[in-house]
Amino acid sequence: MSQPAQVTARPNVRVVLFGLMIAMMLAMLDNMIVSTALPRIVFEFGGADHFTWVVTAYVLGTTVSTPIWGKLGDLYGRKAVFLTSVVVFLVGSALCGMSGSGVFGGVDTGMIELIAFRAVQGLGAGGLMVGVMAIIGDLVPPRERGRYQGMIAGIMAIAMVAGPLVGGFITDNLSWRWAFYVNLPLGGAALLVLATTMHLPKYRTEHKIDWLGAALLSVGITAIVLVTTWGGNEYDWSSPQILGLAALALVALVAFGLVERRAPEPILPLGLFANRNFALISAIGFLLGFAMFGAMNFLPLYQQTVQGASATNSGLLLLPLMFGMLVVSLVVGRAITKTGRYRAFPIVGGVVMATGMGLLTQLDLNTSKVVSSLYMVVLGVGMGFLMQTSMLIAQNSVEQKDLGAASGAATFFRSIGGSFGVSLFGAIFANRLADSAAGPAFAGGGEGGAMNLDKLKELAGPVREVVLGALSDAISHVFFWAVFFTVAVPVLAWFIKEVPLRTANDVPPADATPEEQAEAALGKAPV
Repeated sequence: MSQPAQVTARPNVRVVLFGLMIAMMLAMLDNMIVSTALPRIVFEFGGADHFTWVVTAYVLGTTVSTPIWGKLGDLYGRKAVFLTSVVVFLVGSALCGMSGSGVFGGVDTGMIELIAFRAVQGLGAGGLMVGVMAIIGDLVPPRERGRYQGMIAGIMAIAMVAGPLVGGFITDNLSWRWAFYVNLPLGGAALLVLATTMHLPKYRTEHKIDWLGAALLSVGITAIVLVTTWGGNEYDWSSPQILGLAALALVALVAFGLVERRAPEPILPLGLFANRNFALISAIGFLLGFAMFGAMNFLPLYQQTVQGASATNSGLLLLPLMFGMLVVSLVVGRAITKTGRYRAFPIVGGVVMATGMGLLTQLDLNTSKVVSSLYMVVLGVGMGFLMQTSMLIAQNSVEQKDLGAASGAATFFRSIGGSFGVSLFGAIFANRLADSAAGPAFAGGGEGGAMNLDKLKELAGPVREVVLGALSDAISHVFFWAVFFTVAVPVLAWFIKEVPLRTANDVPPADATPEEQAEAALGKAPV
């Protein structure tokens, strides 16, 4: 069992929060900036048949490492582990920027180098995301945590909009390599601020890290991500490759469960799921990621094809969604801090999010930008009720010693849900297009077919209208299926039990009196 070896006085939370926000911004911005720069990278390196791996490698590294970083923080202290993840992310960023420069073998291997270094960058990003949430859990009692996690949700919303804009500017005015190099000064600033101002409890442990469990979990997660990435795209769902990966995932995860039952310090303590709130919020996180990340990928596609927006402008057109999410996240965070009550928020958020998805099923060829923006505001409001409230409930459901594992699990289930959502909704979208009147126009996918935006503009008026109608119908069909997953969110949230938020963390400041330390250990009073 881990025991605090040293406790220091509570730091200036606002200063530390500034550094944490920079770190979170790095993790959120990177994927979106790189997505904008990808066409330029493919043009320079070639290897268009492998370019999706530039994104997949990052997602894979992030998803695999998230629960491991969380548990390492529980065992050895979050500050050292978090700063290590920042360094790994920055090293990965620098290596990505140098890909194909000749340093590692030459331009011919540029795409392979970039994919490998993106995996390294993703490993660091997994620690950034879970580390920020767990550190806030260390610094701030649950009763006050909603306010700060609302700010983090705001940063996530800003990153979703700023990413394509920054990526477009860098791609148009600088080398694509600066899509990675831009992380270095920002990450360096975060590293400096956090290393000098953040003082957290240091832990010692009598046990070694559960490497076998970590390996089995990594294999299982990798297989799942590959199934959801390749299924229906690279290989048929019934192909030996996909079925083999699915079998590998099943075997690895079953073995992982058996190992975790006996491990002294399991990577993912299975006992956490005996807590009803934690189990429910994990399922809600999976559905939230499934519907949100899966369906939201199709909004820019609708804006750029049917509504004729540029890539940069499509980022701006997402502002209503992000505005709704940002405002509600901040308001909900302050409301939780003031009242100490939270159960109603995921219920309301699930209902509003399902309503937003339902409204988006009405998108068609003639939907104006004003109307689609109003639909997105509703979706964003629902997301604002849910995003950080779900993390707060997960953290409040466990003991302080398991905070990192709980934060990692909550992030992990949301990521896995998003991976499944992107794959399933992509298959639904493709099948709907293939069955449409414009199906032949989409033969060959995006390689020179109607999905090519330049060629789409060159189509004759009547033909173009048929193609755009098919696109809008397929996109609205994706949102139709997303409704079925989002309506399950308020149903599950209804069974959440409102456990009073602790007004103090388990670890009191070093200068607390013995009486205050005893009260803090019981969660009875602020310290």
